[in-house]
Amino acid sequence: MKKYFLIIWFVLIAQTGLLAQAKISFKVITGTLTGNQNIFIAGSNQELGNWNADKVKLDKINDTTWSKTFYFEIGETIEFKFTLGSWENEALNENDKIPANSVVKILKDTSIVFRVLKWGSSKTKISGKVTGNVRYHKNFKGRNLLSRDIIVWLPPDYDSSAERYYPVLYLQDGQNIFDPATSAFGIDWQMDETADSLIKSKSIQSIIIVGIYNTQNRSMEYDNTELGHTYLKFIIEELKPFIDRNYNTLPDKQNTAIAGSSSGGLISFIMTWENPDVFSKAACLSTPFKISNIDYVAPVKTYSGARKNIKLYIDNGGIGLEQQLQPGIDEIIAALKHKGYIENKDFLWINEQAAEHNESAWAKRVYKFLEFLFPVQE
Repeated sequence: MKKYFLIIWFVLIAQTGLLAQAKISFKVITGTLTGNQNIFIAGSNQELGNWNADKVKLDKINDTTWSKTFYFEIGETIEFKFTLGSWENEALNENDKIPANSVVKILKDTSIVFRVLKWGSSKTKISGKVTGNVRYHKNFKGRNLLSRDIIVWLPPDYDSSAERYYPVLYLQDGQNIFDPATSAFGIDWQMDETADSLIKSKSIQSIIIVGIYNTQNRSMEYDNTELGHTYLKFIIEELKPFIDRNYNTLPDKQNTAIAGSSSGGLISFIMTWENPDVFSKAACLSTPFKISNIDYVAPVKTYSGARKNIKLYIDNGGIGLEQQLQPGIDEIIAALKHKGYIENKDFLWINEQAAEHNESAWAKRVYKFLEFLFPVQE
């Protein structure tokens, strides 16, 4: 009897909305596709495939109409795009260009209709190939984690002396930082070109950059979750020792930094805040410190231990999702100041009001965090 009562109770909760979820229905109307083509939605959380272009297929209604319904928590913000199964065939606007991510804040049951006239790749993509000396470590396996590729970028003077050792910057979403061919959206951060130029002009130290590819579990690995802490241990206990054994690194905390954007910025902050004996520096671009069901402001506010000897770069834009990140950014800045961290010394905050939430915008700000975290030593 109790079993049936619980089932009825859960049904009533779902029907009355006490689970704080809303039903979001997407409909895409397009021209007739070929027989084997399908439309996919790719977005910013697990339900939307964690930006995998071919993971979440819409249901075909007829030759020109596709749809799918999801349930999201009220207050959650989602970003998404539509593809034909790859980023070489995504929805374009009327100018044959890739539009910004669609952003929706979940407030109530909603039906959203999109009309897509053209599919393809953008004519405005950043072209080019990886600049400099890179080495790949394919299918790098971590305990209790999916395997992932690792790309290591070496500074231009790396091979000039076997006796020289270098600071290391670890970067999340490694496929997006060097190579437009591997980037999820065909646009990379241009970390290679930027770092190469800054090093040669003596604007920053010579550094090694380690790009860590993400996996389909990105949203869980890049958050304050059990899997996120497993990922944290993977970097500290498995990846970093491997890099230190195989490359000329300065392995101490003062020469070890970590960085990322969006959720990648969040996990980079968490790693540095919770492990200042390993990472002394972090760059957190467009980071969701407090939004929807995410809140890493609270652990900073309630921390009562000794002041951490860390250096932080924090930034955000002002368009779309970037604007929604602002309250959390404001709170984390206030919390850091309350703990005694001095702006422009212990941390730097950059606010680019005209910037969106994408690789192109982050590429334009790369030099700022490199110069702040790796200034040339006097």
